[in-house]
Amino acid sequence: MAVDDPHLPQQVPIEAYGDGGFRFAGMRHAGSLLSLPSGLYGWRPTNLDDVTVEDLASLIGQRDIIPFVLFGVGETLKPLPAPLLEALKDKGIAAEPMDTGAACRTHNVLLAEQRAVAAALLQIP
Repeated sequence: MAVDDPHLPQQVPIEAYGDGGFRFAGMRHAGSLLSLPSGLYGWRPTNLDDVTVEDLASLIGQRDIIPFVLFGVGETLKPLPAPLLEALKDKGIAAEPMDTGAACRTHNVLLAEQRAVAAALLQIP
């Protein structure tokens, strides 16, 4: 599943997370978020069990410029399902699962270091 038009056509730090969404650049987004070099996008899945390989299409489409994806899996760390790991590995993308808060913080540090970063961030209710 492709993501919609970006909320922003560039990446910016995540200012806050929780309560079912994220804040960035003075805006609030309800739901999950996909941060790619091409911008910040609303993302369909609401929890780890809801993520499909199709939900990774936009991420995989930018694999030439991202070496790995930070995968914020929700409130607590859980392993990524095997089909998701395999789909990413087959396209040469390493996945770093972590709780969503840790993924947001790591995303912000990598942005500050001007490194290529991709983050699939599942909302925290």
